[in-house]
Amino acid sequence: MFIIKSKTSVSVMLFVSMVSLLLFAIACSGEDSVETVTETVEVEKIVQVPGETVTVTETVEVEKIVRVLEGTVEIDGSSTVYPISEAVAEEFNKIYPDVRVNVGVSGTGGGFKRFNIGETDISDASRPIKDPKETSVAAENGINYVELRLGTDGLSVVVSPENDFVDCLTTDELKAIWEPGSTMDNWSEVRAGFPDQKMRLYGPDTDSGTFDYFTEEIMGEAQLSRADYTASADDNVLVQGIAGDKGSLGYFGYAYYQENTEKLKLVAVDSGSGCVKPSPTTIPSGEYSPLSRPLFIYVNTDSYNNKPAVKELVDFYMINGPKLTNEVGYVASDSSVYDNNKALLKK
Repeated sequence: MFIIKSKTSVSVMLFVSMVSLLLFAIACSGEDSVETVTETVEVEKIVQVPGETVTVTETVEVEKIVRVLEGTVEIDGSSTVYPISEAVAEEFNKIYPDVRVNVGVSGTGGGFKRFNIGETDISDASRPIKDPKETSVAAENGINYVELRLGTDGLSVVVSPENDFVDCLTTDELKAIWEPGSTMDNWSEVRAGFPDQKMRLYGPDTDSGTFDYFTEEIMGEAQLSRADYTASADDNVLVQGIAGDKGSLGYFGYAYYQENTEKLKLVAVDSGSGCVKPSPTTIPSGEYSPLSRPLFIYVNTDSYNNKPAVKELVDFYMINGPKLTNEVGYVASDSSVYDNNKALLKK
């Protein structure tokens, strides 16, 4: 005959008590919901037999309280930042499948138009919000926000891989091609020695932060550009157009080049110090000048403080953003920038 002294009852009683307190706390918070699920767990029992004491493992079923996060998070804006937010949303939904995260691509300017009237919770941006043109609209509508830096992009100039004569363009040549009133439509007009090849231009539309940044750096003034080019807010459309056109020339964010290296040829840019291509090294160092630029998300603070799904997603973004920013092809900001982002959210 032997005696069994079980720790199971005490352990399970403690577990149930803790779960009950957790359920009460979450229910009182009113922030999200919980559900009870049954889970099989292993517990240890001390078994006394004549002459010795042994420990055996047994499986039992216990009830477990699971936090269920629900709701919808609206994100819109920059096509450049879109791959980061899309990757974050995808990883987030693996943990919280009941949260719907809508990520749109209307360009930085288009995103701010929606954000500043309260239609979205987060705005992706490849440039800072314009003051007072855009900030005043937000203020009029009572929209408070924080600006969170994600990383750095190298705006990339690309041509078709069939183009075997363009390896580098100067900023002066880019200006001559893209400035208002330019009639250049043949590569032979760009530089002596270039062949008689029809040139067709592709670029972001005027609501794009990429368009703003390119025109400001190359033209000296934002929104200053010739209008006779194929424009799209969707960079994937530009990729397809450039890839299928031997005489093409276009520009967009570095991540879209990284995703399509077999379809595109990257062109170096010479701003006076020699030809430099964007890369994970030259972009953050500033060597790829003047087309390296910051990437942001803007977060509606009312949404962050009052919508649990938004708060959870943004907090997840600040933890996983650096890794995912690098994975999609940009260069993440260092940990001190993300620490500052977290501090801004706590204010």
